Amino acid sequence: MDYDVKDLGLADQGNLKIEWAERTMPVLRLIKQRFQREKPLQGIRITACLHVTTETANLAKTLKAGGADVRLCASNPLSTQDDVAAALVKHEGIPVFAIKGEDNKTYYDHIESAIGHKPHVSMDDGADVVSHLHSKRKELLKHVIGGTEETTTGVIRLRSMAEKKVLRFPVISVNDADTKHMFDNRYGTGQSTLDGIVRATNRLVCGSTVVVAGYGWCGRGIAMRAKGMGADVIVTEIDPMKGLEAVMDGYRVMPMEKAAPIGDFFITVTGNLKVIRKEHFAVMKDGAIVCNSGHFNVELDIPALEKLSKKKRQIRPGVDEYTLNGGRRVSLLGEGRLVNLATAEGHPSSVMDMSFANQALGAEYIVKNHKMLEKKVYPVPTVIDKEIARLKLAGMGMAIDKLTKEQEKYLASWEMGT
Repeated sequence: MDYDVKDLGLADQGNLKIEWAERTMPVLRLIKQRFQREKPLQGIRITACLHVTTETANLAKTLKAGGADVRLCASNPLSTQDDVAAALVKHEGIPVFAIKGEDNKTYYDHIESAIGHKPHVSMDDGADVVSHLHSKRKELLKHVIGGTEETTTGVIRLRSMAEKKVLRFPVISVNDADTKHMFDNRYGTGQSTLDGIVRATNRLVCGSTVVVAGYGWCGRGIAMRAKGMGADVIVTEIDPMKGLEAVMDGYRVMPMEKAAPIGDFFITVTGNLKVIRKEHFAVMKDGAIVCNSGHFNVELDIPALEKLSKKKRQIRPGVDEYTLNGGRRVSLLGEGRLVNLATAEGHPSSVMDMSFANQALGAEYIVKNHKMLEKKVYPVPTVIDKEIARLKLAGMGMAIDKLTKEQEKYLASWEMGT
């Protein structure tokens, strides 16, 4: 079996962590049990470019249980858990190509290895496999029947491809599922981002000023968690509706140029580039801490920070301290990459349970319906979304009401008024 991981000797340790995560992933467990019986992915080759974590490992095992030939590579150079990668290779026989801290060349070599089996289905977190297939390996596109996409940044890229008529196969936007973005993005990113910051810095959030750039679902979650930890939260936005929502939620809203001199922590979650730029770094207070929880580190203009600095050193694991002219110090966490994965372990497994349930069922949907789908980005079908929510509630020991016949009739009628 072809693979490239750091050390197979880490496999047993990784296996225990995968088992621990699985205990709070009841929805994916139920899907895996059905997949083992029905084999809906039999003979399907899947290339998954995802964060190689314990939760992803349970998704890979589920896809394999469904009959798929799965290959896995990392969607971010710093997000791989090396023991998990080793466990999948040694104990599950799943080819993995991922090493934490890999350089840019190795990253793309690993994507090449992951698509070496000529995939039928792509499974992305950031659209790097789709982009690579369309730009570098066009000859493999004839094998691909569809794909799934996990994250906001990837969906933005794919919708751009679809609008320009260059997307060559249908893609299910897992990110648009309510059971993904309303929970994974808000509660998962919210908790794991603050977890990454605290692990990296050991700084007190309470009483500090936290600047959150972007008030989408991820920004909402981060702002909520920071406020819950006692921070004074400032939100920066370009959308007046989201800016207004942030104000109504109790946060201060202002442009980044005004927030830059007063923030203690800066967190970007916009999906755009150069959100924090040279002019912002230049006025930050001594000791400011900057990080990113969007998919790519381009949200921070790191080259500009380098040019402004006269000295750089790693002062703690995952913390690069830049000394600017005048002696002020700005610290960058996790090289500007996803801080929740670069300096912590990513989302809690109970949240990823729903996201990866969407991935598994999205892949099954593509296999069953690809001949009827156009070459564009589709939302997760509502019936799948609601079934995942139902299963999650059941897994948590919760139940909801059902409409009575009288209530159903009332909601369907126009004759009955007040």
